[in-house]
Amino acid sequence: MSRNYYCEINFHIIWHTKNSSPLLTPTVEPVVYRALRKRIVDTPGAFVHQIGGIETHVHIAVSVPPTLTPSEWIGQLKGGTSHDVNQQTSTHDKVLQWQAGYGIVGFGTKDLPWVIAYINNQREHHTKNTAIDRLEQITQFDDRS
Repeated sequence: MSRNYYCEINFHIIWHTKNSSPLLTPTVEPVVYRALRKRIVDTPGAFVHQIGGIETHVHIAVSVPPTLTPSEWIGQLKGGTSHDVNQQTSTHDKVLQWQAGYGIVGFGTKDLPWVIAYINNQREHHTKNTAIDRLEQITQFDDRS
């Protein structure tokens, strides 16, 4: 595919920890976010705008090139980050596992500040019950408990 293109492909992506368990503890969360950021930055043409979430799930705002296949890339992010994080623990235990599935919503560049703010305020949204359903879904028929 040609490298001569202009694009504005922006995604909000979400996925959960295995069984929506609170695995993203204050100790694990920064390690996970660093691993995610590195994997996104290492993807040619991809740009990470924000990473955030709560103990049970992660939200990401990214811009990606038209050469990227979202489903394959998200699978690589999920598998790669859980591997990276688990290898960094002193016992190499499975401190991080992801649930199957994810949610992805495209958005316009003019909405980027709003999406970043939404990700930054995850704890508040979940505490005050102001989370936006379409940005929290991981499947068509969201089966979270």
